[in-house]
Amino acid sequence: MPFGSTGHRGPDPDQFDGVLLPGGALNADFLRVLPELQSFLRIMQDAHKPIAAICHAPWELVSAGLVQGRTLTSYHTIQDDIRNAGGKCIDQEVVEDDNWVTSRKPDDIPAFNKAMINLFAQSTAAAHRD
Repeated sequence: MPFGSTGHRGPDPDQFDGVLLPGGALNADFLRVLPELQSFLRIMQDAHKPIAAICHAPWELVSAGLVQGRTLTSYHTIQDDIRNAGGKCIDQEVVEDDNWVTSRKPDDIPAFNKAMINLFAQSTAAAHRD
């Protein structure tokens, strides 16, 4: 069931190895206010699972209270929101910060995909070593 479905508390974070937050202003603006998503993202972050976000998707990380002290990038119209939430926003194609990868816009997708796949692969390899 998708986030926000009646009576649904969201997916079980234990069933996921990582998170890809797709871009789009309307998508991110709708999802960011859902308590189920905020909780899911906090649990994924607490478990140090990889999180990849592009375009407006960092809004969801802002609303979940996760950007304080983090370095990331995003679509230019939400960079103030990131800074106001205590994050550092850099205007570049891809920003990697620990278990996060972020990108700004659709033009960045090739670099974003490469960085995301590398992050997810490293996380998976580390999980299998443990």
